Amino acid sequence: MAVRRTRTRSRSRAPQFVQKPHGVIHPRVQQVGPEHFGIVTVDGAKARSQFMLCDCYGHVRIPPTEVPHNHNALEAAVAQVRQALVTYDLRDVLVAIERTGRYHQVVQRVFRAAGFEVRIVHPFATKQFRQAQDPGNKTDDTDLVALQRAAINGFALTEASLDPAWQEWQLLIRHRRDLVFKTSTLCRQIGEHLDAAWPGYAARFGMLWDSAIPWCLLRQFESAAALHRAGLAGLRTCLRAHGIQFKQPTLVAVLEWAAQAAPGATPTDLHRRLALALDDERQQKAREIQALERELAGRLARTPYLLLLSFPGVNVVSAADFAGEMGPIGNYASARSITGRAGLYPSRYQSDRVDLANGPLVRCANRRLRAAILGIADNLIRSNHHFRHLAHTWQAAGKDPRLTHVKIGVRFCRIAYQIVAGRQLFRHPSVQQRSYVLDQLIAFHREHETPMAQTLADLQAAIDQLPKDAYATEAQPLADELQRIQQGRRRGPQLIGAILPIVLARLGVQPVQSQTSGEEDSR
Repeated sequence: MAVRRTRTRSRSRAPQFVQKPHGVIHPRVQQVGPEHFGIVTVDGAKARSQFMLCDCYGHVRIPPTEVPHNHNALEAAVAQVRQALVTYDLRDVLVAIERTGRYHQVVQRVFRAAGFEVRIVHPFATKQFRQAQDPGNKTDDTDLVALQRAAINGFALTEASLDPAWQEWQLLIRHRRDLVFKTSTLCRQIGEHLDAAWPGYAARFGMLWDSAIPWCLLRQFESAAALHRAGLAGLRTCLRAHGIQFKQPTLVAVLEWAAQAAPGATPTDLHRRLALALDDERQQKAREIQALERELAGRLARTPYLLLLSFPGVNVVSAADFAGEMGPIGNYASARSITGRAGLYPSRYQSDRVDLANGPLVRCANRRLRAAILGIADNLIRSNHHFRHLAHTWQAAGKDPRLTHVKIGVRFCRIAYQIVAGRQLFRHPSVQQRSYVLDQLIAFHREHETPMAQTLADLQAAIDQLPKDAYATEAQPLADELQRIQQGRRRGPQLIGAILPIVLARLGVQPVQSQTSGEEDSR
């Protein structure tokens, strides 16, 4: 009789150090001696910083000194530290800087360029080590002393530095996200002015922000009465003159509204003018967002994060957002490193017999990475059959919706790590067939009206990221699309048909030639 083995979860090993692994300095201190190990602490601000140099015993070698953020003053501070190392025979040294938004980066760059090892201390650590001695006193000097204690106890952490390409990527996705938030604010403001000027007009359009019809009519006609007087023929002439496609039921609905429109708020003309001015700004931001997304797609196509497009429910924008916040996948030892950095685990309070293990998410985390992961979790719940079923099951069981989002985000991180680090396409036994990477990329560029030269360059770069054994599978939907174009089943301009044969050739697949009209099938 076969013995059934129960699967046990492996326990994590006991930590080698009480301190955080990226903050341990004791081996270096033991090597040179505490009296010969120096710690430069820096409390940063916007226009100036304050620094101090001590050894591990706390002997002050350079008292708290203010340094303005200019080239000469910072270079003088570095020279002062170098002189103190010689004077007091300090054979090893590190620089501990408190994280303060982006103001600390000025001093960080100067000391790093001078050859010093620079570590970062979180403000939480500074606060805790300061309150132990000065619970009601907060000054720059007490912060410097707290930074020195935090560094000795392993809370000055090393950070993986990003190369310029990843820094640019991170800056681009954050700028795009900021533009999206500003566009949402503009849409709310436009809606308020539009309802004030033409009450009920916006409700006649199901896709108000994606259609050019409502805005063209708003610009060309000063009031609902003018719309009504123009009639159906006048609206048709107006839209055709501006090259806007329309359907007659839409115009009929607009005229029905205009026939019984309520009077607008005074001054009606000013509300209309402000709505149009804000809409101009919205369209400008939409063009900027579209251009940024095209650039991000090009960067995504040149990294293994592109393979996330094979994950059903992940699109180009969300994959680029996740990749930009993540950085190189080599910085993560496992999927738990991703969720740990994003803070996707509950806080815990335990004392004696009291153990609250399922508290809120931990506060110390990379909030932007967490937001990118939870944003993908939202998409998976809406558009991925497997995760939507899980969400409904947990909801029926009475689970907190916030917990559902976190659990799905954690599962996505586990699968995403296997895809990106393993350079393999999506495989999951409980989910429907994977998406096609190149097909998604082509659809994205078609929607964003990307120039053919950039589209072709991105597709060729994407092929280099695909595993060789996936070429045939990835080529099938492209060959089908090319055949539909050649047989005239696609309406409108089909410039994409000019690059599909090139892409198929790179994949090692010969495209099928369409037959001419009247040609008999060969059997």
